[in-house]
Amino acid sequence: MSDQSKTSDLNLEQFAQNKQIPEALSKEVLTALSYYPELKDTRIRFVFKDNIRKSFMQAQPLIKSMFSGLQNREYVIFMSRFFKIGKEKIFIHTIPSEVIVGWVGHELGHVMDYKNRGFFSMIKFGIGYLISKAFIIGAERVADTYAIQHGLADKIIATKNFILNHSDLPEKYKDKIRKLYMPPEEVMMMVESKS
Repeated sequence: MSDQSKTSDLNLEQFAQNKQIPEALSKEVLTALSYYPELKDTRIRFVFKDNIRKSFMQAQPLIKSMFSGLQNREYVIFMSRFFKIGKEKIFIHTIPSEVIVGWVGHELGHVMDYKNRGFFSMIKFGIGYLISKAFIIGAERVADTYAIQHGLADKIIATKNFILNHSDLPEKYKDKIRKLYMPPEEVMMMVESKS
């Protein structure tokens, strides 16, 4: 390992405080966290889960921490080990690193949104997410916007392009992404309008 690589890894380790991160995705998760220095003291668990309903990653507050006040809240980001496509599986460790960073960066955008929501606001959010497609679209745009504002636009675009251009992913999943999430072109327009 080169001295530069060691220094880079040491710099990323500062973002591991109060985090539980699987070794297999440590570099990608820490890289995504490095774009969100304000989450440095926030307790977040990154956990592999084999059955995430209709999703590849999912961020949420831990229910038991919801009664502890905003400062003591803890979050979990569930990550699927694989996409199942018919009988085939695309495993997370085969996905390009920059795509994983973008995916995690988007989920951290959700954490940023949740951090300032009180108990009843989170309950209202959960209900809205369950019953309203328009609410889901708004929530996903907020998460993408946080990620873009934190410098992850290129990673968000890489993630969206990976999903939309991946021939093995089901068209039904791609349609969901097109309907609910900000398209890559809009991400680019947001970045250009800031320049």
